[in-house]
Amino acid sequence: MKTKDWLAFTGLALAWGSSFFWIKIALEEVGPFLLVAMRVLLGIVGLLVVVAVRKPEWPKDKTLLRNLFILGITNTALPFVLISWAELHIDSAVASILNASVPLFTTVIAHIALTDDKMSARRVLGLLVGFVGVALLVLRDIEGDVRMNLLAQGAMILAVLFYAGSAVFARSKTKGATPVLQALLPLLSADAFIWAAAFMVESPVQLPQLSSTWLALTWLGLVGSCAAYLFYYYLIHSVGPTRTTMVTYTFPVVGVTLGVLFLGEALDWQLVAGGLLILASLLIVNRG
Repeated sequence: MKTKDWLAFTGLALAWGSSFFWIKIALEEVGPFLLVAMRVLLGIVGLLVVVAVRKPEWPKDKTLLRNLFILGITNTALPFVLISWAELHIDSAVASILNASVPLFTTVIAHIALTDDKMSARRVLGLLVGFVGVALLVLRDIEGDVRMNLLAQGAMILAVLFYAGSAVFARSKTKGATPVLQALLPLLSADAFIWAAAFMVESPVQLPQLSSTWLALTWLGLVGSCAAYLFYYYLIHSVGPTRTTMVTYTFPVVGVTLGVLFLGEALDWQLVAGGLLILASLLIVNRG
């Protein structure tokens, strides 16, 4: 990957990797549907500012517009709600670890659906090396007697499948629009869907009162949605869905690092070894 690609990849890793932490904070006051509705709405506000500054040319292809609105449901609305609901029952670290399986599913789907993102021995090796790194972080952060809620795990895996399929769909079906519009238009359809669902599922809907909740929602909207999707759609067309979705391997690293820096957690051999294996997997897959 080029330097610009690595910078976008790093930005996406930090934006989405920290989101699980902020989701957990917001869920202390609001339900998963309202959380996602507010998060996406704030993301739209941020992207409208970007559109006003950059003034991109709006796509006129009706098929392209339809595909972007479909992505709003499959790549934002449904997985965001599934993940937020899952974090009511499992730790944010566990959610980020389960989410790290996205590249494995994406590799298989991309190999079948695309002609320019085929599976290779090197990619498989890199994915497996990264998965071992993630497993080390699982052992570090999860006690042996913790029982995950099976439905929450299923919700996370379903969200992973939506992400993997959407990444391949975006690569093949959304060419011709700038990254900022590829980010904005799906969020518009996603937010319309989520607000309707929020009023049906979580009625009466009440806005949050705690400053910590607003801080979490603002971060999730402006960083975890606005900035993250700008990076995401740029990378999808620059380096392909398999390489882009490998960003999920970094999520446990980001989560553990936040714990070390801000929560006084220990820096041990599993953190170092897991982080090095994940870094090695990125280098293996992206070599050349």
